[in-house]
This record gives sequence, C-alpha cells and structure tokens, in this order.
Amino acid sequence: MRNIAELLMQKIGEDRILTNEDMSRHTTFRIGGPADVFAVPRTPEEAAEIVKICREEGAPFYVIGNGSNLLVSDDGYRGVIVQIYKNLSEISVDGDTMTVQAGAMLSVIAKRALACSLAGFEFASGIPGTIGGAVVMNAGAYGGEMKDVLEEVTVLTPEGELRTVPAQELDLGYRHSAIPGNGWIVLGARLRFRKGDPQQISARMEELRQQRVSKQPLDLPSAGSTFKRPAGHFAGKLIMDAGLRGFAVGDAQVSEKHCGFVVNKGAATAADVYGLIRAVTDRVKEHSGVTLEPEVKLLGSFPEQGPDGAYRGSDIK
Repeated sequence: MRNIAELLMQKIGEDRILTNEDMSRHTTFRIGGPADVFAVPRTPEEAAEIVKICREEGAPFYVIGNGSNLLVSDDGYRGVIVQIYKNLSEISVDGDTMTVQAGAMLSVIAKRALACSLAGFEFASGIPGTIGGAVVMNAGAYGGEMKDVLEEVTVLTPEGELRTVPAQELDLGYRHSAIPGNGWIVLGARLRFRKGDPQQISARMEELRQQRVSKQPLDLPSAGSTFKRPAGHFAGKLIMDAGLRGFAVGDAQVSEKHCGFVVNKGAATAADVYGLIRAVTDRVKEHSGVTLEPEVKLLGSFPEQGPDGAYRGSDIK
C-alpha cells in the first residue's frame, strides 16, 4: 500500500494522509488495529479524488464518519480508510431547510436546528454519529427516523460522478437504504424541518437526553445498539431473558444497564467483542428461536456468518 499512500500524498497532501493509523483512535468502541492508509479529505472533490485513485489502483477502501457504529478487527484494515468527518461538516440554513456536509455530527445539527427554531430533529440529538452514516442506515430513535426529515442526498457514484438523489428514491426503511447497494458514498444532505417553539424543542431534547442517561451505558465505550430490532421483539429484552445481562468475554460485556449494548470495560479487543456477539447470538437463538442481526458494522478479518445470519463456530459458553 506504500504506492497508494504516496499517490494520495501527492494529490491530497502529506498532512492528510496517514499510514499504519491505529483505528482505536477513530471508533467509539476505542478498538481496532492499524489501517494501512488513513485519508482525511477537506472537500467533496478531494474525497472523489481519493476514491478515484483507490479504484484505479485496485486498492480496497472504506468510508467512515466518527466510527460510532463500527468494530474494526484487531488486525486492522488492509486498505484505505477515508474519513469524512470534521473536515467536511459545514451546515447552512435557509428558512426551514438545512444543507449539511456528510461529516456533520447529528448532535451539532440538532443544536443548530434549535437555534433556528426548527423542529423535527429532536430524536437525533443524542445519536453519536454523523449525518452521512445516519442517512446510509436511516438512523432513528424515539419514534423518529432520518426519512422523516430527509429531502435529498448528494452522493459520489462508483463512476466518480457527484449526483443528487431525492429521498424518495433511496428505499428508506428500518436501518436500511439503497445507498450501500448502489455503491454510493454520501457527501451531503438536505433536510427539511418545520418551524417550532424553541422552548418546546429544547424541552424535548432534554427529555430524550435524560432518558438516554438513565437507560444507556454512556459512561463506557460502545457502538450504541449492538443488534437490530427483530420484528416483533426487542433485542435487549431477548438478551436479558436469555440470562445474559452482564455476560462478558474478556473486557467486552453485555451492559448491565441496557442489554442491547455491548460495552468495552477498558481493554476489550475486537476478538472479545466479536466472540461476545457470537455467543449472544447463539444463546438467544437457543432460548427464543430468534436470530439476532448485528447493527454494528464489522471491518477487517472476522469469521464468516452462516446463511441465516448466525455466527458460526462459537465455542464460548
């Protein structure tokens, strides 16, 4: 990957291309081995140039935001990580619409909406991710989803073109969009809100903040909800009913505060977390017949899943 790093440094600048970068510095789990190359573009055009070079050279690449929904292997990533985060986080407001770059944090967008008396984004005020990642997975919480406020997205296509796509064409559903399947990279979005009373907006944001503080293990590193919500069930309850509250593999633990979260107690490895996910998946399947599907994304070298989504080979009992 040295050649790729040199090419990117020539095109983008040495100060924004890192080599052997420890991914534990860039995930909310605080876990992950080194990425061969770590690129931090400052503009959509630079992001497009990085992706173009990777594709021309046949180099694997993966786009991240602030790493809030990501588990990176202890072996790291053999390729180029493209981080679209603080350097691409501009926000502009025009009436009841807001145009944001993909690296803008949801919490910052929510505060800006509050300052402009715009309602409809309170649900996202405590989600620890970027708008780019939120759009890709149609993130949601407390009865709200990105599809409720999203008007359009700006994406980079596999052909290297910048394209604006209406929200209606994204097939937005529960933790799903058409974006990954099309090979698109989100670079920005336009959101539409409604005018509201700032006191009511602030009160709702505070209400949701208190709920998160009281119910979620915000004091320990995690990737948020570890599993998707199965149809007709709640992942946390299924895990609790299987007797797994506090269950641990190494320093990775099913949170005692909320069983839907896997937390890093301090020195957890990716292998610990992955082993715990496998064990929880197997135990819940045995106890309830429900197959849990991880919401957290796995990046790097991990054992394969079976066709029904279950993790194979688990000898952790």
